[in-house]
Amino acid sequence: MNLITTIKIAVRALIANKIRSGLTTLGIIIGVSAVIIMISVGEGATQKVSISFSALGSNILLVHSGTAFTKGMRSAIGSKPTLKMKDVTAILKNNSAIKTAAPLVSGSSQVIYKNQNWFTSIKGTTPEFFVMQEWNVVLGSKLTEKDVSRETKICIMGQTVASNLFGDLDPIGKSVRIKGIPFKVTALLEKKGQSLMGIDMDDVIYVPVTVAQKRLFGSEFPGMIHIIMAQAINKQRIKAAENELTLALRQSHRISYGKEDDFTVKNLAQILDIAESSTKIFSLLLGSIASISLLVGGIGIMNIMLVSVTERTKEIGIRLAIGAKPRDIRLQFLVEALILSLMGGFIGITIGVTLSCLIAHFIKFPIIISLPSILLAFVVSGMTGIFFGFYPAFKASKLNPIDALRYE
Repeated sequence: MNLITTIKIAVRALIANKIRSGLTTLGIIIGVSAVIIMISVGEGATQKVSISFSALGSNILLVHSGTAFTKGMRSAIGSKPTLKMKDVTAILKNNSAIKTAAPLVSGSSQVIYKNQNWFTSIKGTTPEFFVMQEWNVVLGSKLTEKDVSRETKICIMGQTVASNLFGDLDPIGKSVRIKGIPFKVTALLEKKGQSLMGIDMDDVIYVPVTVAQKRLFGSEFPGMIHIIMAQAINKQRIKAAENELTLALRQSHRISYGKEDDFTVKNLAQILDIAESSTKIFSLLLGSIASISLLVGGIGIMNIMLVSVTERTKEIGIRLAIGAKPRDIRLQFLVEALILSLMGGFIGITIGVTLSCLIAHFIKFPIIISLPSILLAFVVSGMTGIFFGFYPAFKASKLNPIDALRYE
């Protein structure tokens, strides 16, 4: 008996028992759809992590000022002002692995335009910061070194601030007041979106670092900065850049050998690798949990096929008596199990892709539906059918024709 005939017989047998066939595929449908949804969510989470970190720029090192000790208790990172503008120069001097660096002075304030106001983050920096962040200006002109050296009272706005202060108006050239000081809006930044922590990266205003230091966030420590952002030449040199930066700051701060650094260096590339590894493990865990549904579905196929063998014992006996070989019987039941599992896999893929799209639409979470995951789910569903259908098929092929004909 050829394969085409076997398939036709298997299909007729499945159609004759529609409800049983449908229930048999249910486990595979649930398993495949769960696998696709879980993998899509996991891949989306990994992409979101990458996008959030890429918004901070590539090959970035962050230097925070030191920690203060009060009555024997250690405060948070940045509580002790130890970084100065001269440290930026020291980092860039004779360091081959560092491409550029920029200072950051941060605070927050109410920003007023006519009868509108908005409380937002204010950051003082230099032009190099926007280069490292790969953050382009969509309207107006970029921050320049001349603005920094001349302490020009200009500001560059994120889109959230501009939207709340100006609505649909063009903000360029308008004057806003920050802590009572007038600032001219010279540029509008492109939209960055939310960070990994859910912070709106567009809810910010940038001013020249010299203006932030002297006019907005003056303190008893003139010239102090909160953070230095440095960029390595490439990803391969980022560890060398970290070592060069640390050495330059230790020399600038005159820290002798064996003494603890009064600053903290954070390697964003390492943090990104750790975050991506965590999300991949999370994806693998989700996929493994969903795969249990496939296992349950496979066991369901085996159970139903065993019941089918019992119910069709007399039919099997007749076929064997009129010349069918055991391998023909075995092949027929394997084909039935394979058809059921592949049909369940196809329906499961359709449901999984549909639900993934609905999740992405309603909860605004990035979902990545990859062709390899779909193909993998389909192949695994077919293998499940063969694996769990083999024993019932083998049992059917071993029936004695005389005993089978006598079975009631």
